[in-house]
Amino acid sequence: MVRDKRIAVAGKIIHRQYFWYCVTAIVILSLLTTHLSPLFSQVQSGKASFYSKKFSGRKTASGERLHHDSLTCAHRTYPFGTLLRVTNPANGKNVIVRVTDRGPYVRGRIIDLSIRAARELGIIAQGIAPVIVEKFSEAVIPFRPEDILELPDFEIGINDGPDTKPVWVLLKEDLDKRQKEQRKKELNK
Repeated sequence: MVRDKRIAVAGKIIHRQYFWYCVTAIVILSLLTTHLSPLFSQVQSGKASFYSKKFSGRKTASGERLHHDSLTCAHRTYPFGTLLRVTNPANGKNVIVRVTDRGPYVRGRIIDLSIRAARELGIIAQGIAPVIVEKFSEAVIPFRPEDILELPDFEIGINDGPDTKPVWVLLKEDLDKRQKEQRKKELNK
């Protein structure tokens, strides 16, 4: 009878330990999947909101000041400075923003945008809109992809030494010479 009681108590202890191991594993797995899944999956879809103008000038979680004309955002898990491409599936517009803050802390929202970013996406009138968020790593500074500038072609020459003069000096001397001859002709008339 005493031995059966000991076995029953030992069984309860083992069951309790097993139970707590399972609970701990479930909690760890759920934290990993909810908080780190955006880092592993490159595309998220959900609702986006934007900062009110009254937040302009306030410090963000990264220490930077928020400006309503900047292309910045708040995201819960991406590291500060990460570039994200946010696309509005309703109209196909997209913008590249930099993570400078944490949030949003409202259920169902995945990103908070600056007012300029929301204006670029065309979601100002809606307030909250569905978006697609993906990591963007090809650029150094945020910009709209449609605004790519074409640089002019430059022809670069070399100077052969101290005896040769640059082309602009030769052109200036030629212009001065022609102006001098022009003045002589005008005086001789």
